[in-house]
Amino acid sequence: MTTLAPVPRTTSVAGPPARSRDLFAAEWIKTRSLRSTPWTIALTVLFVIGSAAVASMTDDARVPGPAGFRHYDAYPPAGYWTLILIASSMGALGVVSEYGSGLIRVTTVAVPARGSVVLAKAAVTAVLWTAVGTIASLGSFLVCQAVLAGRHAAVPITHPGVFRAVAASALLAPVCALVGLGLGVLLRHAAATMVTGVFVLLMLPTMFAESDRWSADVKHALVSAAWKRLIETWEPDPASLAYTATVSGSWIVYALWPLLTVALAVLVVRRRDV
Repeated sequence: MTTLAPVPRTTSVAGPPARSRDLFAAEWIKTRSLRSTPWTIALTVLFVIGSAAVASMTDDARVPGPAGFRHYDAYPPAGYWTLILIASSMGALGVVSEYGSGLIRVTTVAVPARGSVVLAKAAVTAVLWTAVGTIASLGSFLVCQAVLAGRHAAVPITHPGVFRAVAASALLAPVCALVGLGLGVLLRHAAATMVTGVFVLLMLPTMFAESDRWSADVKHALVSAAWKRLIETWEPDPASLAYTATVSGSWIVYALWPLLTVALAVLVVRRRDV
C-alpha cells in the first residue's frame, strides 16, 4: 500500500511595495517609448516659434508701439492655442491609451496604490511639458526680439513685465497637460476627453465677455484667459468699461486648475474600478 507524502504548505511572499522613483521611471519609460512623442513635441515647438517669427516679420509698424507692447508678437494666439491643444491632448493620451489597450489593469495589479500611479504620471507630465514650454517660450521671445532688433525696437527680458510673460507662456504647457491628464482619468475615453479639453481650454473663454461682472469672473477663471492677462505687460485702460483680471488672480488660476483636476482624478481612481 502506497502512502501519500504530505504536501508542504506554500506561503505567498508579497514583493516590496513600489517606490516613488520606480513609479516615475516606469511612467517615463512609457512616455518616451512612444515614437510619436518626440516628433509631436519637436513639431509643436517649431510651430510655436515659427508663428512668433511670422507675427514679428509681418508687423507693419516700423516701431511697434511703446516698449511695453514690443514683446507681444512673441506670443501669437495661433501658436499658443496650438500648444494648448497639443499639450492637453498628449497629457490625456498618457492615460486614455492605457485604458483603451487594457494596460491599466496590468499597472494596477503591479501597483495597487492607484493614486500613486496617477501622481507619478502627473509628475512626469509636469516635468516634460515644463521643459517643452520653456523651450517654446524662450525661443519665441528670442526670435521675436531678433526680428525687432533690426527695427531698433527690441526689449530685454529684464524689461518690466516681460519675464512674467515668458514664465506664463512656459507654464501654459504643463498646466494644460495636467488638465488633460486629469480629464483623461475622469472620462477614460479618448474622444470624450479631447472634446472636453478643447471646449474647456479653448472654446469656453470665447463665450464670455468682460463687459458684465459675472461674465468677466467666469472668463477670468479659465486658463487661456489667465494666460492672456499674464502676457499683457501694460496696465488696463482706466477709461475702459471692461472688468480686467488681476495678475495675482491669473496666477491663482494657473495653480488651481492642475491641482484640482489631478486631485479629483486621484480621489476618483481610488474609489472606482478599473
